[in-house]
Amino acid sequence: ELGWISKVYVNRPAVVRHAEEIKKWKTVKGNWQAAWLLKAVTCIDLTTLSGDDTPSNVQRLCFKAKHPIREDLLKALDMHDKGITAGAVCVYPARVSDAVNTLKAAGCNIPVASVAAGFPSGQTPLETKLTEIRLAVEYGAREIDIVISRSLVLTGQWEGLYEEIRQCRAACGEAHMKTILATGELGSLANVYKASMIAMMAGSDFIKTSTGKEVENATFPVGIVMMRAIKEYYWQTGYKVGFKPAGGIRTAKEAITWLMLVKEELGVEWLTPELFRLGASSLLGDIEQQIFYHVTGSYALQHELAMA
Repeated sequence: ELGWISKVYVNRPAVVRHAEEIKKWKTVKGNWQAAWLLKAVTCIDLTTLSGDDTPSNVQRLCFKAKHPIREDLLKALDMHDKGITAGAVCVYPARVSDAVNTLKAAGCNIPVASVAAGFPSGQTPLETKLTEIRLAVEYGAREIDIVISRSLVLTGQWEGLYEEIRQCRAACGEAHMKTILATGELGSLANVYKASMIAMMAGSDFIKTSTGKEVENATFPVGIVMMRAIKEYYWQTGYKVGFKPAGGIRTAKEAITWLMLVKEELGVEWLTPELFRLGASSLLGDIEQQIFYHVTGSYALQHELAMA
């Protein structure tokens, strides 16, 4: 439906002003903070996307996903029996089998997500992208994080973008598809809104801000614009699409702010792993540190918390 996006106008100064106000929000304290942080943990896609990934560090990541917070800390909060785990483990296609086998051996049902479709640049032929997606699904990935071809956005080829994402959606089969817009490379907030709409029209289960490899990753202005697009799409179709900010989210305070923003823009029903994820690799460490402080009154030494 090109009519939905043909007259899009984004008031950038207003968006930026709202984003600056968000940064000044007062965060919650005490038990409320601990509760929000545990909610954030359940929405984290615990990620390793490095060229030196090996089976052993993927295994370590999987065990951390199953036990994200130390058991004694959860017991102190009376949350040890609530099934607190990360939302997913995210790896490259070549490491999917390692993650699937590790989680299966651990008796854990955490889904494995795989980046695909020429991640992170998207500069590979469509046939190659589709093959990579199918292989990742074949290896056992239950979620696929594809990346769009930015050139299609920058040159206004909206029907071409729709067709590319639609074919990727078909290649995913039963797996959920998160579409990475790489917002830092789209040129304008209007393009971010349009790309969000096209991605949802083409069947994306989630739209995601960034690969984490761009110069600019998850920022509040693009988050606001993407969430407004999700809201508009929901009003038009009745279909709820998830949202995933990723890249550069490293502190517990930032995680809570993103949760609060989702609650404000989309509502409480979006604050579940089915509709909200945080893409992060180092965030969990700071969240566990803050929970340690809440329980004990002091910060943990480096060796007292397991590596994420």
